[in-house]
Amino acid sequence: MAIETLLRRMVEMDASDLHIKVGSPPGYRVNGEIVPYAEFPILNKHETRKFAEELLTEEQLKVFDASGDLDFSKAMTGIARFRINCNKQRGSCGLVIRKIPEQVPTLEGLGCAPIFRKFCELPRGLVLVTGPTGSGKSTTLAAMIDYINRTEAGHILTMEDPIEFVHRDQKSYVNQREIGQDTQNFTEALRRALRQDPDVILVGEMRDLETIGLAITAAETGHLVFGTLHTTSAVQTVDRIIDVFPHDGQQQVRMQLSMTLSGVVSQTLVPKTGGGRVAVHEILIGSDGVRACVREGKTHMISNLLQTGVSQGMQSLEQGMSEMVKKGIIAFEAGLSRVNNPTYYRMLLGVTEGSAPAPAPAALPTAQQPAPHAPAQATPPRPSDASPSARFDDFESFRRTVGQRK
Repeated sequence: MAIETLLRRMVEMDASDLHIKVGSPPGYRVNGEIVPYAEFPILNKHETRKFAEELLTEEQLKVFDASGDLDFSKAMTGIARFRINCNKQRGSCGLVIRKIPEQVPTLEGLGCAPIFRKFCELPRGLVLVTGPTGSGKSTTLAAMIDYINRTEAGHILTMEDPIEFVHRDQKSYVNQREIGQDTQNFTEALRRALRQDPDVILVGEMRDLETIGLAITAAETGHLVFGTLHTTSAVQTVDRIIDVFPHDGQQQVRMQLSMTLSGVVSQTLVPKTGGGRVAVHEILIGSDGVRACVREGKTHMISNLLQTGVSQGMQSLEQGMSEMVKKGIIAFEAGLSRVNNPTYYRMLLGVTEGSAPAPAPAALPTAQQPAPHAPAQATPPRPSDASPSARFDDFESFRRTVGQRK
């Protein structure tokens, strides 16, 4: 059987990933769980190698044989576009293939809260989308880049490993550079970026000290920079950025980050009660209170600002989860296993230790309800939750203070 047949079945099953390895039949990840293709025989090393050879060019095959790993993307005519990782394990070849939707997602289609559009409209700053592997970060960022592409007449420059969603020029000029093919690495691409007249820069992964430092510098020099980190909360994201630098340079980084950080979106995918998955967000805005916490090294206080900043568009993960439970979209236990503060989560739902809330009415299917694998609308603002320490009454006033993008 050719790899094309397995990929067609992947699309038919609406699976997010296909796993191919020696000693097992192909496995499809559906709604977060890997399901073996029972009708398919157990694979041997010759079969997995043949599948890899069907996908790789001769040049890519040489790189893979030399390094043992290769990431790339590939469009299969009449099927879909895929992100592919080839790897060696115990001397044999393995593949992990992720399906990429042909259509670039939109913020409206994903059901994202209005604050996502506000982030896209900023003239400059650093906006981070974080979460564990497979949490939909690339999808959310693609939707944000699409919004800018449709609404701003500027230059968008992306650096990705590999390129997943392909953006066609609309109102903006969009250049997408693939690591390993168009440029050597993220660090080198970011160095060159400042000479390419970008208005918006997307860094696919902020992996190391140099890349993080260059991204902060780009935001300081008047660019709107989007990036990703594999962190699970806004507080952890800020700490991770600072901790990657040597101790004697951390105070300087705190100052730079406090001036450039505009927002952090930490997201996780949660199983829905009716099947599929939905993204739940923690949303941090770079208000004066947040900036002061970053500058003074009091990041532990950011959690309080998240909980009390709903009127500004902020939302803790616990608040997002509790709203999903109240609407009957997810189960209480599903949220409990993913929140950062289980005690606060229980308090929001009026649940004591060892008990569960009364079942919520099943969510009715509507056109506005988020599709599987898509982010959900954030918690609506409640004026009574406004933080007295925040200088800005809403995000719009914050945006106006930093001016209009050139």
